[in-house]
Amino acid sequence: MKEYIEEFKKMPLFKGIKEEEMEPMLTCIGGKVKQYKKGAIIALANEPVKYVGILLSGKVHMIKEDLWGSKTILAIMRQNEVFGETFACGSRPDSAVTFLAAEDTNVLYLPFRKVLHSCNLSCIFHHRLIENMVTLIADKNWQLMEKVEVTSKKTLRDKILTYLSLQAQKNGSKYFEIPLGRIELAEYLCADRSAMTRELANMKEAGLIDYEKNTFRLLR
Repeated sequence: MKEYIEEFKKMPLFKGIKEEEMEPMLTCIGGKVKQYKKGAIIALANEPVKYVGILLSGKVHMIKEDLWGSKTILAIMRQNEVFGETFACGSRPDSAVTFLAAEDTNVLYLPFRKVLHSCNLSCIFHHRLIENMVTLIADKNWQLMEKVEVTSKKTLRDKILTYLSLQAQKNGSKYFEIPLGRIELAEYLCADRSAMTRELANMKEAGLIDYEKNTFRLLR
């Protein structure tokens, strides 16, 4: 863990925790770091989840796949964000989704039960860690609410416009770059890729948007 201490200091999860407390805390909890190559499966659906993951670097997709093999991206986790907490702390520990490394990814794993319950020593840093973890989980819920907002729209055009509007708000500009490629965007929107590509072209021709690869501009 020592080689990652500098990275941990920058993470919201460890906000307010002193550097000298980091190593004893992680030893107390039983944290571990694991690396994944792009495209690697981190956890498959129906597998038990005992740890909550925090991204040190990279990107993770939360994917739901139906019986016919159709995939939907439910959420996209990036550096400092958490995943797996819904299953690690729930009454049903088996994952309902698959977690995939969308880039080369480093993950810090923490046993959620040990994070949630203070040890017998009642370490001060442990209480702070619990507070930070709750904040990260709340931020994750916002991301899932955005997903619902986008996919609840009735038409493909409305789904695209809602997604792009949210991205514009996050970037504070009508000119921005989205973090998804075309395949990923189609999976996120629960749409056919060809239909989405046609609709993007139609929206560009109608003067609603302009784009070049992953860079978009809202025109009106």
